[in-house]
This record gives sequence, C-alpha cells and structure tokens, in this order.
Amino acid sequence: MTVEKAVKQAMSWFDSGEFKAVLARRVALATESQSTERDEAIQRYYQQEINPALLAMGFELQFIDNPHAVNRPFLIATRIEDPALPTVLSYGHGDVVFGDDENWSEGLDPWVLFEDGDRWYGRGSADNKGQHSVNLAAIEQVFAARGGSLGFNCKLLYEMGEEISSPGLAEICQTYQQALSADVFLASDGPRLSAERPTLFLGSRGAVNFRLSVNARDKDYHSGNWGGLLPNPGTLLANAIACLVNQQGQLQVAALKPPAVSAAIRQILSDIEVGTTPGDPQIDVDWGEAGLTPAERLFAWNQMEVLSFLTGNPARPMNAIPGKATAVCQLRHVVGTDWQNLQQHVRQHLDQHGFHRVEVEFLRGSPATRFDPTDPLVSWALEVMQHSSGKKPALLPNLGGSLPNEVFADILGLPTLWVPHSYPACGQHAVDEHMLISITREGLQIMTRLFWDLGERGNSLLKAHHEHAAKTGGEA
Repeated sequence: MTVEKAVKQAMSWFDSGEFKAVLARRVALATESQSTERDEAIQRYYQQEINPALLAMGFELQFIDNPHAVNRPFLIATRIEDPALPTVLSYGHGDVVFGDDENWSEGLDPWVLFEDGDRWYGRGSADNKGQHSVNLAAIEQVFAARGGSLGFNCKLLYEMGEEISSPGLAEICQTYQQALSADVFLASDGPRLSAERPTLFLGSRGAVNFRLSVNARDKDYHSGNWGGLLPNPGTLLANAIACLVNQQGQLQVAALKPPAVSAAIRQILSDIEVGTTPGDPQIDVDWGEAGLTPAERLFAWNQMEVLSFLTGNPARPMNAIPGKATAVCQLRHVVGTDWQNLQQHVRQHLDQHGFHRVEVEFLRGSPATRFDPTDPLVSWALEVMQHSSGKKPALLPNLGGSLPNEVFADILGLPTLWVPHSYPACGQHAVDEHMLISITREGLQIMTRLFWDLGERGNSLLKAHHEHAAKTGGEA
C-alpha cells in the first residue's frame, strides 16, 4: 500500500457518507459540560463513540476521574507498536457549550446534524467533535491501509471539560506524565486563518483577566448638589484605563510589552493577511501598536482590551455621582511577557500617574506558548499539507486566541503542531454552529498523509528535530 492509495481509500470512505454518519451520532449526544443534567450523555460519548473505535485498533484505555469536576472524566488511550518507533500524542474534547436550542435558525436543531450546501450544522461540529473525529478517522484509515498497524506509537487524550476551562487538565498531565510521554503533539482545534487556506499553528497567546475598581463612597450623591466637589469614580476609572491603553489601542505599560518581534516571526507573518474573509469586520488600520502589520499585532504582540465597564445604573441613569465604578480588562499576550506579575506592573504604572484610588485585582491567567517555527518538524508538516491540498498553507506562530496548549508544551515538554479543520465564521460557541464539508474532507486528506508519513519516516524527522533544538536551544 502506498500513501496515494491510502489517501484515495480515505476519500472513498468519506464520500460514501460514513464520516457524516459518525459525526451525526456524536452531535446527537448533548454533551454540555456546563450542565449537571448531561452526565449520562458525556458517559455515552465515551462508551458509544470513542471506546469502540479505539478498542478496534488495539488501544489500551485508561479512564481517570477529574480531580476538579465531577463526572467530567479524562481518557488516555495508548497503542505501543514498538518502543523504538516515535510516539505521537493527540487530543480532543467531547464536551460542547450550551446548545441554545431555541435561538437556532428555523429548521435547525443543535443536536441534529443538518446538511445545507457545503455546511454541516450541529453543536460541536466545529468545536470539537468534528475536528477530533477527522483525526481519529485518519488514524483508522492508516491502520486499515497498513493491515492493522500504524507505523508509530499513538497516545490520545480526551477530556470532557474544555468548555468549562479544562479543570483538572494540568493536574492530570502532571500526574500522568509518563503515561502521556511522547515525541510530538499533533491535534486540531480552533479555526484556520481562512476557509480557503489550510493552517498550521504552533501555540497560542495567553490571556490574563483583571479587575479595576474605584470605591469612593457607599452611596451616590446628587450631581447638582455635589458635582465638582466629589470625585466621580467613573471619570477616575476612565482616565486610569486611558493611562494603561491609549486612544489608539496601544498598550502603555512598558513592563507588560513583549520582546520586539523577531526577524523570523516577521518573515513568517509577512505571508499572512487577516480580515479578508467575507463577513469579517472591517479592520481599523490605525488601531493597535504602531509600526506593526495587522498580522503582527494579532499574532506577535500584546493587546489590552476592556471587556466590561460599569458605573451608576446604565439602564436607568440618575442625576447622581456614582459611588463606585468597576471594569474587567484583559491582556492577550505572547511568549516573553511577564504576565505573572501583571497586578504589580499595573499597580506601579497607575501609582506613577497618580491613580492611587484605583484598585487592581488579578482574576485569572494562562501562559502563552509557541513552538519554534524554524524547527524541521514545522517545515515537514507544511510540506505534507501543501502536497495534500495543493495550496500553500498558512503558518501561524501562535493563535491570536487561547488554548490549553501550555499543558502539552510546558508540562509535557512536547513540540506542538495544531492543524485546525474549522474556519473563522463557523459559529463556534454561537447559534448555527457548523463545519464546512470541503474543509472536513480536505482535513481528512491532510491528516491521513501526516499520520502515514510519520509511520514512514518518523525517526528521521525526530532526529532532525533534536539536532535543530541542540543548535538553537528551541528559540526562533
């Protein structure tokens, strides 16, 4: 069997309607992780959909209770063909956000896969049931094409709590490091750069949420009687925020800026255009860090956003000076940012500018990750993707958004390669979520080639990777 025959076999299987039938069954299980009423559906997803496929290929299954979320278990599946072969770790999550059934368009149901043109509608179709189903199907196709082997060792980690911020995932990866040990991480989540362009991304920006508050007094006072005499918390807070990020959206806190964009990252992002897909919002070319391209601002720089701002009663404004004001802000950041000390840096910056009344509270945060884009594993993946699709793939050093990639990159110490099978307008987390059939088919073709090629020359690829890392220290 050659790779061409294996891919042709996979495409015939897809075109027969088998993949659609599999995805329809998986979408039908309402695995909403936020709801305590969906525990049975979550168990059934493992028992009916994931377990049989893995057991048929000889995987050993280990179910692990979630230490932080009841009935949101993890599954580690392992198939070791030969310790001398390379080991691949992949990942997927079977949980979804709330279906929001009543708000879907007429004729659509979040739990019924519906085909309309190039779209398969259904909750989880894009995030993440459809994506990990593509990868599992590719593994199955390689296994069948090789007559009952893969040519590499394979480990799969599934969780059922990603949509509630992956509680327990980091702890599981810490505790079960040996069980999850591998040579390379290859998985799918998030969107492509665009529907037309296959994409490889190597990590994600981190995110830190923090609250700014001004608590001037316990009650409001009439603006006619006290205006000009009592400090207005809303005014103070608005000016404090403007001290952190200016009128052009440029971060003003030097201690929270990342290192300068490297020449290697600039070169990679010179090929990336953002905001060009129909339906995308119009980009403001004057917004964000000066001297950077839109792609560099999104994928290689830090940005502070105001997520909410509350003072007084917005629904029924009164002629009164409010006693309090609060805002929740967020810093999206790339590698090299001192995000762990954000509260200290913001506090010092505000104090230096006279905003002593503004309180700063750290809410939550996650690190940024980025695998070395000059590593031979990256060029290998891009070559296979281009050969599979006939298109030049987009390389993103990291997503603009966030994924729990740090557990794979930092805790498990793996080179992380993400090949998404969704696109920006998929309706992820919204009504009418869908995946494009054309991307799904192309994704299966790409993943079948990637897994096949790992079975053909995985050890030589890893040798080149280790030699490169030894020379560069893993830095771009």
